Amino acid sequence: MKLSKAFIEDIRELIRSARATVARGVEVVQVHMNFEIGRRIVQQEQKGKGRAAYGKEILKSLAERLTAEFGKGFSQTNLKLMRQFYIQNQDRIGQSLTDQSPTLPLLPGKSGTTARSQSLTDQLVVALKPELRQYTLSWTHYVFLMGIKNPEERRFYEIEAAAQNWTVRELRRQFDSSLYERLALSRDKEGVRRLAREGQIVSQPQDLLKEPLVLEFLGLSEQARYSESDLEAAIIDQLERFLLELGKGFLFEARQKRFTFDGEHFFVDLVFYNRLLRCYVLIDLKLGKLTHENLGQMQMYVNYFDRFVKAEDENDTIGIILCKKKNEALVEITLPKDANIHAREYRLYLPSKEELQRKLLQWAQEAGGE
Repeated sequence: MKLSKAFIEDIRELIRSARATVARGVEVVQVHMNFEIGRRIVQQEQKGKGRAAYGKEILKSLAERLTAEFGKGFSQTNLKLMRQFYIQNQDRIGQSLTDQSPTLPLLPGKSGTTARSQSLTDQLVVALKPELRQYTLSWTHYVFLMGIKNPEERRFYEIEAAAQNWTVRELRRQFDSSLYERLALSRDKEGVRRLAREGQIVSQPQDLLKEPLVLEFLGLSEQARYSESDLEAAIIDQLERFLLELGKGFLFEARQKRFTFDGEHFFVDLVFYNRLLRCYVLIDLKLGKLTHENLGQMQMYVNYFDRFVKAEDENDTIGIILCKKKNEALVEITLPKDANIHAREYRLYLPSKEELQRKLLQWAQEAGGE
């Protein structure tokens, strides 16, 4: 298939100018470059009548020409991804970079030569300014995100990956552990909408909660016999990953934190501090069925920290009981409604994403009927 010389030259210069800027170590330029290539491919496809066949020929011919000149990175598969990236994000990015300067001046001192390459580079550099930066992740991150069909869920993971500086491996783990669904199930309808718009905003204790907590990285088997001490030791060994699973703002303070009250010693399994909520978070680990004694014990721990440990300008302590199986009715009847204590289940394996999505859909339908 014969492609127009102007079409090929346009993409050539875009690649050259982008690569010049990438040499400065700015990864976001590649993302903008791929977005712009995707935009041009879509615009070229729209000129053809039989779009499916015409589009396939465009990708094939373009891949051959670009690979011959620029090497790896411009296969048909990659060009399809660039096209998909543009289609998914065209409404968000608004006016494209090159559309902002359609008229290009002559380069000074070079009669008859356009400043197109210089202008494109300048525009890409401008895009790196914080107030103009649309994309803050690597292309590899975006390739993974493009595989998420739900646009709200995709946007949530994009926001969180950028805010938390997740590697692609961490992003994949959070997706595989169904973080979006687990957070959504702990929120009302407006809270779910906020997840897609803003990511996970932590402004109250409920914002930290997700269920279940997924601890597959501990290497413990559901079938194996292990004690609460074994569970605690495994968490300490994988503390960095446990903090990632807990969520934003957590700092570790102590394990088996001892305090003495009325001549008797008590021990809190794990003590954390959340810098966003400015409060202590106490975690107690339970292997068996949750009991009212467990809830009463945590209530005592929280009361002690509130009265004798936290500073006056700090917020009330949060207590979380991690258990294999909780009893919602027991929690409701044992604790006052305003209690800052929560029971949450944990799993030692990645949950079924389909199961959580079904629960979320059921929850949405029930909420819609209220």
